Amino acid sequence: MKRKERILSFYGDDFTGSTDAMEALTNSGFKTVLFLEPPSRKMLDERFPKVQCIGVAGVSRTMQPEQMENELKPILAKIKELGTPVNHYKICSTFDSSPDVGSIGKVLNMMLELNNEQQYVPIIAGAPTLHRYTVFGNHFAKVGSEIFRLDRHPVMSKHPITPMEEADLLKHLGKQTDKPLALVNVNLLNEKSGELADAVRRIVSEKKPAGIMFDVLTDQHLTRIGKQIWEACKKNDIFVIGSSGVEYALASYWNANKKDNELDANRARVTKEQVLAVSGSCSPVTSGQIEHALNNGSTGLKVSPVKLMDSTTATGYLNDLVGRVTEMIDEGKNVIVYSALGSEDSSIDETRNYLASIGEESSKSGQLLGEKLGKLIREAVERTSLKRIVIAGGDTSSYATLEMGIYALEMIERMAPGAPLCTSYSDNKKFDGLEIALKGGQLGQVDYFSKVHRGSEEMINVGGRGS
Repeated sequence: MKRKERILSFYGDDFTGSTDAMEALTNSGFKTVLFLEPPSRKMLDERFPKVQCIGVAGVSRTMQPEQMENELKPILAKIKELGTPVNHYKICSTFDSSPDVGSIGKVLNMMLELNNEQQYVPIIAGAPTLHRYTVFGNHFAKVGSEIFRLDRHPVMSKHPITPMEEADLLKHLGKQTDKPLALVNVNLLNEKSGELADAVRRIVSEKKPAGIMFDVLTDQHLTRIGKQIWEACKKNDIFVIGSSGVEYALASYWNANKKDNELDANRARVTKEQVLAVSGSCSPVTSGQIEHALNNGSTGLKVSPVKLMDSTTATGYLNDLVGRVTEMIDEGKNVIVYSALGSEDSSIDETRNYLASIGEESSKSGQLLGEKLGKLIREAVERTSLKRIVIAGGDTSSYATLEMGIYALEMIERMAPGAPLCTSYSDNKKFDGLEIALKGGQLGQVDYFSKVHRGSEEMINVGGRGS
């Protein structure tokens, strides 16, 4: 493999998941840029000639199957046209999906239609770096100091849009597609490399699966899976479905089999900077992070999602919020605007009831709230000297970022696994170079917002107010 060639493209089903995949590649030494729309080869050649991995940040996690067919399928086709050996559909490491919203099974079906020469689609959910593990097909995730089976996970089992009621990922995925599925279990991954390859060939021959799920318990498993994927794309480009475990798997294998693996030495040093954070997340993890920041100098502003969504109040309420946030920023404060504190916050039922009253599905909440919070960020950046923002919540991050006129992101510093600080590319001078961190609801340590303010992943103790 030549060091400078383009080797991987990925589409993220939300923006935080997309930056997670970018971080995995960048930290492994592979120059990566994340776009908001599929770039053309001409654009890549002229503006990003040294980029090895290309990402496209999307919003398909909130799409219904018909939307996926109409909107996502053409994007996957454009990504395939970029000509990289591996084309990855990046999903959340907790496999967020259902038959009706963000269907991974629908994506599997579309991939095989777009690439009819591909025998099967590899599927990887586990990512040990993020404390996500798949064992005999059952998926586990860590919260705090404990590891939970997914159907007993305190956040995912109660997710307001796609609650995970089944930890067996093949059973969960089997509700989304009628195509045959198979598993490469942890015992097979512990075999020697040649024996693992033989086992995969035997599974393909005997079961003829459309998708093969790979267990993941250790980083060594990922390296072996990376080899399987890379060997599979030698004849023809392939599609893969999975978490950032796909990037960790491939990068681990690539780095184990080449000498030139130095990281980019030209990264700029990140310093302390005033921060505006907005959160549409109802995760208890994000709630703890907000409370920590408020107890350590940040100023909080709780907003009403219903007032932001309701056409009779939205304009006036948003204008008022913009004025208040702008004033706080001009006073030098770190500001956190948030819609909920945890999964039991009363705003969640209020939002769900409001959407039902106007005939909208509850899955629409992420888009409607994200768009309004994106407008809030855009106005605040345009009216102030603000240079760094944070957006918490997968759906919120996706739709809010789309409101800001940014066309690409590149990682500049790791803040927490899967939630890096990035620099923005935009044709608008106010947003070109804006630093932005996109954080999934469950990611990051309790002092995440403080770390972004300080520009460092290191554990820190902060006190007092403001800067």
